[in-house]
Amino acid sequence: MYREMAKSKIHRGTITGANLNYRGSITLSENLCKSADLLAGEKVSVIDLNNGERFDTYVIIDEGNNGVVCVNGGAARKVHIGDKCIIISYALYNEEELKSYRMKIIHLDENNNILEA
Repeated sequence: MYREMAKSKIHRGTITGANLNYRGSITLSENLCKSADLLAGEKVSVIDLNNGERFDTYVIIDEGNNGVVCVNGGAARKVHIGDKCIIISYALYNEEELKSYRMKIIHLDENNNILEA
């Protein structure tokens, strides 16, 4: 049996952009993706801590370490620049893998710099 578990979490990211005129997704800086083990196109859940909105989308990687957390497309209406958010990825684990399972948590500061990984 496989169980869907939280694989990684980016905790208290700050929304840096909301691009309504893009096709969809969330754009994240490359260093955040590497630290959270996120790939381009990977499904994530985004929770806006300021207004309680929650939605699923996929990752686009922005090259560099510039702290980009930009929500694109229709979901851009669900966030505001400066809002705090949590970004969670999930994976399927079998019973053997669950014995050593540990969710990766990335803590960010106000400018989306990694405090703890």
